[in-house]
Amino acid sequence: MSDHFNPEKSVWSEADFDVMGWHDATIHAIALPTDAFELALDIDYILKWVNPIDGQTHYRFWVSPATLVFWNLHDLSVGLEPHQEVTIQRIERSDPTRPGNAEHIGRDTEWRWVIECHQGEITFRSCGFWQYLRAAPQFGKSQAISIRERGGYSFDRPDEWLRRDA
Repeated sequence: MSDHFNPEKSVWSEADFDVMGWHDATIHAIALPTDAFELALDIDYILKWVNPIDGQTHYRFWVSPATLVFWNLHDLSVGLEPHQEVTIQRIERSDPTRPGNAEHIGRDTEWRWVIECHQGEITFRSCGFWQYLRAAPQFGKSQAISIRERGGYSFDRPDEWLRRDA
């Protein structure tokens, strides 16, 4: 397996939901910017699981630090019991409805989202998400990147993301 991997893209949205997966992604930090109606997660996104080669018994992974932001957020419930880390089992969306502020935000659909973690779950309603890779993927034995290697906690996103039209 090559130690170089170039993801096809570095920014995703709810339009990409069906081709994305967050299984075993580590959540390092959670932010709730009160003026933005957002839920922001600092995660290690696993871009690719690499099957063991002959003589090995463990997967290897391409992992990148990422900012995952759900926008037009409401009805938030957080029920997590973290021990040493919080990892995502899956993210599901259901119950598409028209948002109460559809005219204001220019969107006709919001979903009920469930971020099911091994340590509990986070549920909410939101119109969608943006996910931004903050660094080139790293190849290794771990599904998570150490805080030192990832440069601490971050909710950074490109300036144009901050000015986006919802």
